[in-house]
Amino acid sequence: MTGATGYVGGLLLPALSQKFRHVRCMTRNPSSIASGLEDGVTAIYGDTADQGSLIEAMKGVDDAFYLVHSLADSDDFEELEALSAKNFGAAAAKSGVKRIIFLGALSQTDTEESSRHMSSRHRTGELLRQSGVPTIEFRASVVIGAGSMPFEAVRALVERLPVMVTPRWVRGELQPISARDLRDYLVAGLDIPAVSRVIEIGGTDVVRYQDLMKMYSKARGLKRVMIPVPVITPRLSSHWLRLVTPAHYSIGKRIVESAVHSSVVRSKAASELFDLQPLGTKEAIETAISGEESSFEFLDKNGKARDYKTHIGTRFVEKRTRSLSKHPKKAFGIASQIGGKYGWKWQSWLWALRGWIDRTVGGVGFRKGRPDNLQPGDHLDFWTVARVTNNRLTLSADMRLPGDAVFDIHVFENASGDTFLEQTVSFNPRGWLGYFYWFALYPLHALVFRKMLNNMAAEIELETAK
Repeated sequence: MTGATGYVGGLLLPALSQKFRHVRCMTRNPSSIASGLEDGVTAIYGDTADQGSLIEAMKGVDDAFYLVHSLADSDDFEELEALSAKNFGAAAAKSGVKRIIFLGALSQTDTEESSRHMSSRHRTGELLRQSGVPTIEFRASVVIGAGSMPFEAVRALVERLPVMVTPRWVRGELQPISARDLRDYLVAGLDIPAVSRVIEIGGTDVVRYQDLMKMYSKARGLKRVMIPVPVITPRLSSHWLRLVTPAHYSIGKRIVESAVHSSVVRSKAASELFDLQPLGTKEAIETAISGEESSFEFLDKNGKARDYKTHIGTRFVEKRTRSLSKHPKKAFGIASQIGGKYGWKWQSWLWALRGWIDRTVGGVGFRKGRPDNLQPGDHLDFWTVARVTNNRLTLSADMRLPGDAVFDIHVFENASGDTFLEQTVSFNPRGWLGYFYWFALYPLHALVFRKMLNNMAAEIELETAK
């Protein structure tokens, strides 16, 4: 089982579901994640502030992953994390759990005072070991992957600040690890003896935060200027995040305050215990960016069958939903009839105008065409088919844009048998020009896509009623 949902849980659960027939995912709100879990994974209730709920959740469990933190909960997060660890360890001992695997934080504090974040992470590992249940603590440096808070902070700064004033802390050493390698280490922890130990893990490179920023900017094709200054403290510079990542500020400021510590693997335990070959930093960044684009996980990250606007990493995502009568197969057949001879359901001349503008600035323009039977890689006006199934069509924009655009149409039935038509629009801006493009054209885009969805739903209802 895993002790919490969230970023690392999202990485871990698919791998565990392939390894075991039964996996429990403990969360305070099981219904919010149940529909998106893999086969063999069950969402169960558990609250680390309530030891009784943990004992119930751990009945029959052999191995438990502890992936909990309280960095965003309050300024008293150290007390909350200590209480959670004590409750979890005690419940695991009472339930007969044979092993706990905990993801901690890698840092060395030879001379400087430890940050509250790092002290709390190390203390959590100690409390879990004191429970008497064998605890394997993996201490990882910065994780490179979409959803990882240090990575999101780095790319938010790089995407939004053409010129950055870089204080001394960005030159501290760290050893980043890719999300893929982190997942593999955590799963491999199940195959070593259940003995309490601390294992430091990282990628192949020792770099600095400013190197991460440079590598990310190069991978995204952005030119960034960094001006080093010696006087700005980590606490003061953490307020950068209030400007560029307000949604992540509460966690991000803890990370910045911890950046004064070296975060480098010094122990050989990982290489002696595991036959794994981690990626270098450059490859980890490129893998994170390409994997995010190709997996399309961001299209459903905030759920299905409801309207929402959200910001995932640097990407804007908007989902619009309409309920339908039955006949999902027929509904998708009608919904997927867009582009080419079918037009775009509302004011198709606007799409043609957009194509003409694209052609004038050197883009592909409005090719005006599509095959009858769509396949991945086919061209559809100024889009390319990125994914097509029997109930979903995902298009990637070919037009010249200051970013990456994705358009998705999905028809599905939920567990109750209700049918829904979903339209999701996503745009990942590239630099400040991308943000200007999104906000400047947003009113028009919102109108076009809303009208398009309404007309599409009306046409489906009309045809399925015949």
